[in-house]
Amino acid sequence: MSAPELQGTSSLRYLWRQLTSMRNALILLLLLGLASIPGSIYPQRTQSPLKVREYFETNPEFAKWLDRFYLFDVYGSPWFSAIYILLFVSLIGCVVPRTWHYAKEALRKPAPPPSSLKQLENYQTANATLDSAADWLKKNRFRITRDKNSLAAEKGYLRETGNLFFHLSLIVVLLGIGASSVFGMRGEAIVTIGERFINVPTSYDNLAPGRFFNLERMPPFTITAANFDAEYDAETRQPLDYTLVARVTDSPTSTPVEKIVKVNKPLTFGDSRVYLQANGFSPLVTVRDQEGIVKFEGPVPFLPQDSNLTSIGAIKVPDADPQIGFVATFFPTAARDEVRGGFSSFPELLDPRLLISVWQGDLKMDSGVPQSVYRIDTDGMERIGLKGLSIGESYDYGVGTITFNGVVPWVNLQVVKDPGKQAALIGSIFAIIGLLASLFIRQRRIYVRSNGKQIEIAGFGNRPGLEEEIKRMVEK
Repeated sequence: MSAPELQGTSSLRYLWRQLTSMRNALILLLLLGLASIPGSIYPQRTQSPLKVREYFETNPEFAKWLDRFYLFDVYGSPWFSAIYILLFVSLIGCVVPRTWHYAKEALRKPAPPPSSLKQLENYQTANATLDSAADWLKKNRFRITRDKNSLAAEKGYLRETGNLFFHLSLIVVLLGIGASSVFGMRGEAIVTIGERFINVPTSYDNLAPGRFFNLERMPPFTITAANFDAEYDAETRQPLDYTLVARVTDSPTSTPVEKIVKVNKPLTFGDSRVYLQANGFSPLVTVRDQEGIVKFEGPVPFLPQDSNLTSIGAIKVPDADPQIGFVATFFPTAARDEVRGGFSSFPELLDPRLLISVWQGDLKMDSGVPQSVYRIDTDGMERIGLKGLSIGESYDYGVGTITFNGVVPWVNLQVVKDPGKQAALIGSIFAIIGLLASLFIRQRRIYVRSNGKQIEIAGFGNRPGLEEEIKRMVEK
């Protein structure tokens, strides 16, 4: 005989039970981990739009197929969002009923003892009364259910309360993470010492707002990087301390206030925090044409490539005729050997040198296609010079000159707004407390039954120690 087909609410109830089962929750969690793998393999538009464009240039046909499946925007794709939402619903459906079950168990009084205690653990008899047994159990913080000829006592029921807190805290953590992802933002900007950062979207080098984050309501603060000092160990060359002196304002009309920023001491503007993330150097250069007219002047941030701050960068002069680009490497403490060639032997400015390769031709800056400020596409360009410069030196490359005037440090500021951070932190703390309670609190039950002449004692528990407790009770 075949089972009847599910219809209407029965089908919905069946699907809900399948979705909220622990097995399917684990499967969805595994699928979410697998779905995250392409995000670490292929460049993502929200993080590296230039690398995505380069991928399209080098593999145009394959990149089109990848883009059809949202592999350049994995974490915002419909299929990743579907897995995440199903997992969230599944966890809620798993946690809430179990939390309600744990709450009822924690508040429920101990069940009456079975008719026979001989089959339970640590069965013993004693010449005593139920009253004396009840008194001992109460003094040892057992809660008791008693009838005429028996009593049931329980201790360690806070273990179930720990389970209750743990499962509820998981929901709080999920909600906190979701709130930060949807209503928060995260951005980074490189600021050269002496320059000012204004908290507007165009000032960021990389900005990742949440789906419902309002860019028009960003706090109107400004940060002027006044001075930066980095301390290094002379032997290990490891950083000891970074200190940024900044003049900040939290509104257009407020007076600048000098503040100290360190790696673990961020600036705070409402619910937004500004962290000191990294540092590097910006060579100061002046580029002139053959007539001596200045075509470019100022600091150019370079990107560090190792712990000694060997840095690479690009100096682009689109106003020159023809256009000129300098592919450059900067060494704070210049050194050289036969294996590595030029390199920096220490991260401080002990012997700064700038190695430049001069290229002439179209910089492709008028095509409308965004490009990296740290690199130059030299395809179709001609190299017309190569030179290493110390501070104060100039180089005449035939159609102009470049002068290395000095070096100023830069800092990378990370602005973070996490509205759900406190909820996630509180939820994590309570989850740990609940987990510790459920792991280390010993739950045990002791049953006592009187036959008129003596009492029978037995019990059971989920941790060692019940035998010693019943032994102390009998001795007393």
